[in-house]
Amino acid sequence: MTPISALSRRDVLRRSGLGLGALGLASLLPVSGAAAATGPLAAKTPHFPGKAKRVIHFFLNGGPSQVDTFDPKPALTQYAGKTLPTHLRTERKTGGAFPSPFKFQKYGQSGIEVSEIFSETAQHIDNIAVIRSMKAEVPNHEPSLMLMNCGDSAQPRPSVGAWVLYGLGSENQNLPAFVAMCPGGHPIKGAENWQSGFLPGAYQGTFVDPARGQVSKLIENIAHTQTTTTAQRKQLDLVAALNREHASHRSDSRLDARIESFELAFRMQTAATDAFDVTRETQATRERYGDTVHGRQTLIARRLVERGVRYVQLWHGAGQPWDHHGDIAKAHRKTAADIDRPISALLADLKRLGMLDDTLVIWGGEFGRTPTSEGSGRDHNPYGFTVWMAGGGVKGGTVYGATDPFGFAAVENPATVHDLHATILHLLGFDHERLTFRYAGRDFRLTDVHGNVIHNILA
Repeated sequence: MTPISALSRRDVLRRSGLGLGALGLASLLPVSGAAAATGPLAAKTPHFPGKAKRVIHFFLNGGPSQVDTFDPKPALTQYAGKTLPTHLRTERKTGGAFPSPFKFQKYGQSGIEVSEIFSETAQHIDNIAVIRSMKAEVPNHEPSLMLMNCGDSAQPRPSVGAWVLYGLGSENQNLPAFVAMCPGGHPIKGAENWQSGFLPGAYQGTFVDPARGQVSKLIENIAHTQTTTTAQRKQLDLVAALNREHASHRSDSRLDARIESFELAFRMQTAATDAFDVTRETQATRERYGDTVHGRQTLIARRLVERGVRYVQLWHGAGQPWDHHGDIAKAHRKTAADIDRPISALLADLKRLGMLDDTLVIWGGEFGRTPTSEGSGRDHNPYGFTVWMAGGGVKGGTVYGATDPFGFAAVENPATVHDLHATILHLLGFDHERLTFRYAGRDFRLTDVHGNVIHNILA
């Protein structure tokens, strides 16, 4: 051992710094007993007691039409085919007013009107708060996806799910705390939608393609068939030791995330096999959700949050399946039918299990669609669209805000995406202005310098 007197000032600083780094790294490595809750995904206490503990987010990528789902506009019938008094700039040229091809009717004690294509979801309208005055910034998918998922349409920022994990951690160290499921592949912008950005890599979402069918294929390489569990544990211990040595000379959160990912993958081999296996549910339960990829992924979402997974995002499918520029009458009916029954089954199940009160369910896309026609479809519309939330401290049977008589733009209580994010964080127990992360010399937050909690929809 080198005596202190023989060490240079540089050596002392270097060794001291590495020692502190090793202490930080140790918190990321697998441990047992009470100390197991010291990693980056350990459960944490929010700023104040939040009503919601977990989130399930149905993301209708492509942009569902508000005037065909949850924002009826009978005035469009009066102007059918004619130029509207209010006609905002659209990405593509659109024509006259395009009345909805779907019928609306009132549901529940609240009497909120819902389109026939979401008639099963409508059975739960008294548990739902409908925000009809959402507004985005531009009529393009890519920046609008980034805005809705990450709080900024241009700059790379952490996703909402990553911020939630940063603030709350996870209640289950054996499963990914943030899961993004998308049947058939990735949505537009891919993994950027669930990125961790400048937050530690451990907070990034884990992608799962539920269209792969068998549990062993949902998550690649989940089963270890070439070695025993004991031998695999020894291999991982060796890799962990080498990684610790490598990381001790560097300061890079990506190395920490990589070390944690090996250990999480090992723990998942048992936990994930159970959580993703919907055949362990009764036949009656599976029938309620429907024997479809959307039914299965929604049932998986319920099983995940039951097991302590913090944030589950359910994408409709690869690409942008709700982007109906043509034949919207047929296309919207089909995509709505994909998820209407599963959503209804989920809300009923959460209520039956006593989980709806502390599980926040979100529905919506990156923007809405024009009330004017683009042939037989509708163009993108960021000026006014609908998002709804249920459970988790939300006041059900509520309508907040309104678009103009034709559904083109938010005119009553306009709600920005930053307002939505501030509200989500509030329901989880966070002051969105205080949930910050120091990066590049400044404190960042999900809502940047914007956002107000929508108190009117809080229970």
